[in-house]
Amino acid sequence: MISLALSARPASSAEARLDGKRVEELLAPIRQEHDLPAIAAAVVTSKGLVAIGAVGVRKAGTDVPVTTADLWHLGSNTKAMTAVLAGRLIERGRFSWQTTPAEVFPELAAAFHPDYKSVTLRQLLTHRAGLKANLDWGRLARAGSVAEQRLAAVREALAAPPEYPPGTRALYSNLGYVIAGAMLERVAGAPWEYLMRREVFEPLGMSSAGFGGVGTPGALDQPWGHRTGGRPARHNGPDADNPPVLGPAGTVHCTLADWARFVADFLRGLRGEPGLLQPATYCALVTADPGDEASSSSYGAGWVVTRREWAGGLALNHCGCNTLFFANVWLAPERDFALLVVANQGLDAFEATDAAVAALVRFRAAAVP
Repeated sequence: MISLALSARPASSAEARLDGKRVEELLAPIRQEHDLPAIAAAVVTSKGLVAIGAVGVRKAGTDVPVTTADLWHLGSNTKAMTAVLAGRLIERGRFSWQTTPAEVFPELAAAFHPDYKSVTLRQLLTHRAGLKANLDWGRLARAGSVAEQRLAAVREALAAPPEYPPGTRALYSNLGYVIAGAMLERVAGAPWEYLMRREVFEPLGMSSAGFGGVGTPGALDQPWGHRTGGRPARHNGPDADNPPVLGPAGTVHCTLADWARFVADFLRGLRGEPGLLQPATYCALVTADPGDEASSSSYGAGWVVTRREWAGGLALNHCGCNTLFFANVWLAPERDFALLVVANQGLDAFEATDAAVAALVRFRAAAVP
């Protein structure tokens, strides 16, 4: 379990020297080497945004530059936000980490597979519920309202046999987060999207945060998504994304500065400082479940929990991709900093974002006395 008494640390010489221009100088050769339309990055501490930079163009074949105020799709980095929303409701006593879908949906429970009747909210959020990764989301998207689609996912997924005995191991599952989102909707009596705005975005001042693809259809007012190899997507705009039913698993977009607000709050919470949640709740979100301790990494609620020397020990990571954008974040709570990197290209942008993280880590290591 992470210590909640991390030592206070003054700004490093690296942070004092790091500004947007330096970030862009580090990003430019990486963008060129990996032939990306654009890449952007931010450096964050528990006090907030330290530096931000963006290089490249909003759409390949044009000369419209990206800016540090642009919106980026975060993909599965949404999962950490859904877990924080769950933490908010748990702290109010609306339910607990051990609440089961059978308790939340008693009218459906009789049709659940017996192995799923004791699955908990925490197991859903830590990918230990025995669920497959996905359903046919396109088919489900035709099943009424978005809330009805999520309820249909609960009904379909929990009636089938599990992929493995729940609680015995982890298997990454978007489906688990959709079911968790449906549970939050039922308990709070409101759509997940509304709850995210009320409980997470608004309290943190994330005014740019929204759902789905970005930009005005046909216009270059935001970064345009690109498929593997840098091919511009046929369309942009709100509908250029996975179906909204997948929201709790990965449809949030926002500016890098607003994503930094969420990450800075998480760093503060892990340091035992005032945050959106109680310190013990942040701790619960990054604590490995039984059976995970021997692994080099494990999955908390919305975070891959691992260790890195450059992080001073505990390190949290997650990536997100909707096939058109890629987002990569690393937190180093013991050294009170985080790195956020985004690109307007799909899965093959991982290596570039990883290289950007490494470049920022090297710069910081070289500058810290």
